[in-house]
Amino acid sequence: MARSALINVMVAAATKAGRSLTRDFNELENLQVSLKGPGDFVSEADLKAEKTLRDALNKARPGYSFLLEEGGVVDTGSEHRWIIDPLDGTTNFLHSNPHFAVSVALESHGQLIAGVIYNPATEELFTAEKGRGAFLNDRRLRVAARTEMDECVIASGIPALNKRGHGVALFHQRNIMNKVAGVRATGSAALNLAYVAAGRFDGYFESGLAAWDMAAGLLMVREAGGFASEPDPKSSMYETGRVVAGNETIHANLRKIINQPLPESLQTSKT
Repeated sequence: MARSALINVMVAAATKAGRSLTRDFNELENLQVSLKGPGDFVSEADLKAEKTLRDALNKARPGYSFLLEEGGVVDTGSEHRWIIDPLDGTTNFLHSNPHFAVSVALESHGQLIAGVIYNPATEELFTAEKGRGAFLNDRRLRVAARTEMDECVIASGIPALNKRGHGVALFHQRNIMNKVAGVRATGSAALNLAYVAAGRFDGYFESGLAAWDMAAGLLMVREAGGFASEPDPKSSMYETGRVVAGNETIHANLRKIINQPLPESLQTSKT
């Protein structure tokens, strides 16, 4: 598959950041780590990878805006914006679990047009460009074709115990677990979405996410023939932090489950 110039730029930046992460992954005992919030860590590796990405992308496409997990918003007034998570799956990374990724998306005039998700530990490179499909190491991806919920494996994530939304997430988890073959909580939203695009997971749901967690993966799923959206069609994923993904049938079924009324105790506390 011949990659576009844009994807080549993004891949070069992501793989360069990936090399930095690989070095740090092999020397975890030397990393400086800080706690941003409950179950939410930032390491020296995150910061170095983010700087690598920002420098490389800014050099290749000067003047574009940025939305960065660690660096926040850099608004240049451009209609083009990079959305970056330099290390999605930091907790996995810090526990020597090789399930983490660099995630880079490009938004143009408010639309996602390109995404790259790269796991340097496995050397798996997921790419997608609007209207051109999704690929894993240059092999075309399609979402899984299963339509029976009891045959499906669904990916998810649960906020830490003392994080807002923990109780609601468990409520949805229980309802879905009763209907499917299995639920997997992997610790990386970007890879969960990439795995839906690759057909490794039949569906995915999670709450408490930020734009950088899911931007590249949303495009990946859609370009693989799937659906990815907020469970409530009237709401915005970037505002609520909730996402549901899968093929047309599984996506619709997951939305129905998640839109079931919450128990009164959860409606009151939103815990």
